[in-house]
Amino acid sequence: MPESRLSSADLDPRRRRALMRAWRRGMREMDFLMGGFADARLPGLSETDLDDFEALLELQDRDVLSWLTGEVALPAEHATQVFAALKAFHTHLKPINV
Repeated sequence: MPESRLSSADLDPRRRRALMRAWRRGMREMDFLMGGFADARLPGLSETDLDDFEALLELQDRDVLSWLTGEVALPAEHATQVFAALKAFHTHLKPINV
């Protein structure tokens, strides 16, 4: 089971909850995508960005994954700075195993 590398000890309760939810999505792929982003960016998110991240956590894994991969167009209501940052966070310019 994937686990966070970010310690929740220094996070406020809201961010702790978001971190846990990001790493326990249901689909392992989404655990890595949302959890990895949360590990790297959650402590520095503004309150507005945290609102948007929590809104993404409420959505179905398959929907978010299809938007991240470009399989389905992103609905306008989810076209936030956080979604753009999440998508940009997971771009790979070389093979993953390198």
